Amino acid sequence: MSHAQTAHAPLPEDTDFRPRHAFTLVSLLWTVQLVSLVGMLGGNAQAKVAIHFHTTQIAWFTLVGVLAGTFAIPFAAKAGAMYGKKRVILIVALLGLVGDLVAALATDYGVLLVGRCIAGLYTPAAMLAFAITRDVFPRHLVGLASGLLGGAVGLVALTGPFLSGWLLDDHGFRAVLWFMVGGTLLSLLLVAVFVPESPIREGHGRMDWPGGILLGGAITAIVYAIGKGSDWGWTSGEFIAYIAGSLVALALFVVVESRTAEPLLPLALVRRRQVWTVLLATSAATGAIYGVGPVLQLLALMPKIPTISDGLGWSATHNAWVTAPMSVLIIAAAVGTGVLARRVDARFLLGGGAVLAAVGYGIGTQLHHSASEFITMGVVAGVGMGMIVSIVPIMIIEVVAPEEQALANGAQSLGQGVAQVLIAQLAFVLMAQHGKELKGTQFYLDAGFTNGLWLIAGCCAVAALLALLIPKVKRLDDAEAGQAA
Repeated sequence: MSHAQTAHAPLPEDTDFRPRHAFTLVSLLWTVQLVSLVGMLGGNAQAKVAIHFHTTQIAWFTLVGVLAGTFAIPFAAKAGAMYGKKRVILIVALLGLVGDLVAALATDYGVLLVGRCIAGLYTPAAMLAFAITRDVFPRHLVGLASGLLGGAVGLVALTGPFLSGWLLDDHGFRAVLWFMVGGTLLSLLLVAVFVPESPIREGHGRMDWPGGILLGGAITAIVYAIGKGSDWGWTSGEFIAYIAGSLVALALFVVVESRTAEPLLPLALVRRRQVWTVLLATSAATGAIYGVGPVLQLLALMPKIPTISDGLGWSATHNAWVTAPMSVLIIAAAVGTGVLARRVDARFLLGGGAVLAAVGYGIGTQLHHSASEFITMGVVAGVGMGMIVSIVPIMIIEVVAPEEQALANGAQSLGQGVAQVLIAQLAFVLMAQHGKELKGTQFYLDAGFTNGLWLIAGCCAVAALLALLIPKVKRLDDAEAGQAA
């Protein structure tokens, strides 16, 4: 991707935090955190959706949107640089609204998945909102605004479960789907009215369609093959063909990107050791901690049916109270990590967070049968999760120049999305191996939940080991100054 930019008059450097800044910040905050909120609401609604539609394919209720959003990220990043970030946010928000409406009105599970897939195209709005922050706020407010946009994930973790509890327990899963419609519409209106367009543009550019299609096709083929592996057989011709096809597509993607003047993912950037190691370790860590959601949500909210289902049968509201201590610790650990990042090597903070998450979910493999055991697991894992979500954007700042930050953030979001989809899909496969089907609905036994948590713990441990590959880089205070930093 070219970094050439047309000349524009600089934005005025306001000396105070003015009302228009507050309106812009609130608009971008909602746009960013809606992605996390929708993911949480959708995860909590899985159990009721599976039972209502009598489906054994509930994994796709959450995965199809993540997959579509991951596919769209590189295209959205390039379009934002070419045509304006606000314009692209509005476009993806409009597409997301259409998908939310289709899902809310669906009477068939297939149609519901189509709606969720289209709605997933909203996902790049969060990345673009982070990027536009550097362009529309005065320099001295960029750090404050960026910190608030990222840190608000803790508030979502704390309040989101209570919102989903009220919607699901009092009004059913349809209320969750209609809330998604309202949330996306609100994002669309807030950005349209209160967020100014970025003055930064690439002076020229064109979309790398072949590279994007090859990358998206490879990711889709791998995820689909893993999801179908149990039905096809892990040594079947269909499974091998999909995996081989995806590997060929990835190889062609590397060839295309190396020969394209303006690639979606410049290989020169990701070849640098400090960049590719940070992207690899952070993608593994964030993919694991976000991929655990479906496992814990199904464990808590699926009904208890002897010999059929070993879910705990909690209401969504009860689950919110049980997970509240974990959410509070995520917020506290995120704030503390942000302070420590100026004094402690970020590699140690990422590795430490991954170790704590691995230990927490390792404890959860044995202790997940009651509220007190859930809280024990969450106390340890929550601290690790807070450390990870806080240190990831700081590590990107530390390893790239200011003009490369948006591109590096996009690459990290892409890697995180791919890791999350693959880990979550593998977790569903492991759970289904120890599951039972009743009246067309897939239920899960305790051994399945245990194996799913072992997978998450193992992935967190791998992320901790990958952090050891990262070479020493500049501390946050020593990183190159600039609007992006």
